[in-house]
Amino acid sequence: MFVLRQINNKINTMVVSMSVICLMLFMTITILSSALALRNTMQKDLIEMTPVDLNLYKTANLPEKYMKYGKEITTTEVQRADSKITIKETLIKNGFDMDMLKDVVEVPIYTANNITLGESLGDSIDEVKVMFPFLQYDMAETIMKVSDYNKIARLYGICEYTLNNDEYIVLCNYDSITNLRNKGLEIGNVLEIAGENYRPKYNKCQDGFIEMSTSHTNAGIILVPDSCNLKDENREKQILAANYNDETDEGKEEIEKEFVDGSTLVKKLTEQGINIDGQTKITIIQSSVGLATIITFIAIYLGIIFLIASSAILALKQLTDSSDNRQRYLILRKIGCDEKMINKALFRQIGIFFMAPLVLAVIHSVFGVQFGINAMAGLASSEDLIPSVVATIVLMIGIYGTYFLATYFGSKNIIKE
Repeated sequence: MFVLRQINNKINTMVVSMSVICLMLFMTITILSSALALRNTMQKDLIEMTPVDLNLYKTANLPEKYMKYGKEITTTEVQRADSKITIKETLIKNGFDMDMLKDVVEVPIYTANNITLGESLGDSIDEVKVMFPFLQYDMAETIMKVSDYNKIARLYGICEYTLNNDEYIVLCNYDSITNLRNKGLEIGNVLEIAGENYRPKYNKCQDGFIEMSTSHTNAGIILVPDSCNLKDENREKQILAANYNDETDEGKEEIEKEFVDGSTLVKKLTEQGINIDGQTKITIIQSSVGLATIITFIAIYLGIIFLIASSAILALKQLTDSSDNRQRYLILRKIGCDEKMINKALFRQIGIFFMAPLVLAVIHSVFGVQFGINAMAGLASSEDLIPSVVATIVLMIGIYGTYFLATYFGSKNIIKE
């Protein structure tokens, strides 16, 4: 009865402050769990999505004029001629020593005007448009021949595929896009590509990618059999994947300099108006590690600040109350309560005082963390959430538990006769 009376007094006088403390604990759990899950996913994806040292891309079959960002671009004869040759030929033509690279694989990527995202979804497009009204359903699909993709997959060390002459496969590893593409595959949507009809080999997207990235960002590649009559004018771009021909970090960094702004190769290409995009394993890792470090620092900083502030407010309030209520504990002794009973009542009182906002914050954070993971779809994986939650629990037990014990022993000393 004494403990319940004490807690009742606190509830009546600390409604606002307990609400703020509960909110801060909720923020601690949500921020730490979500941010650590994001960091774990980024580190895991970084290893998976950077299997080689270099990716280069070049647009194929440039027209005389085309629109870009609402502006009409006129191409030169040199640019149009270069767009009809491979990246390897362009590099050699501009003085690059191909001996600097090894495991070189270059393949074409095709497109067809009649094959768009809307066509791929088939009769399920109306259902998908309700869920994703702002997607560009008239966007042309990326198409590759299965043997070309397998060359890249073999170099990357990922799954290779086989196809019959009337089948196609959709590769996609971006979760939200995968879910909508699966709706078209589940109904067996038939695609007409280069005058032939193809049916899906699988009723869901398969895992795969061709361009390196910091995370799973492949929104869709359609694999078709080698017998598909894709012509040279259907080529959209060329992609070259390779490793640096050096085993040391210093040697790889020297080769890396050939592909950065200011190098002789880049200057020659720029003077001719030739644009070869690309990314390297070194730059991807450096940018990703920097971002992961910033995210982790901010999350830990904010989480610990909120946690310490909440614990300190609770501890200060409880110590103040213990000092004010010394007379009540003296009366307990006078009516026959021994020290063990008094200490037990004090422990329960402080335990309820500390646990009430924490339990409420945990219940809210279950939904808050789920919302955070959904908001970071494609960046953070729910599979990496459990280790993050465990780390958050350990941190909270360490700090929150320390304040709880310090408050208990401090209050115990205050109420002594």
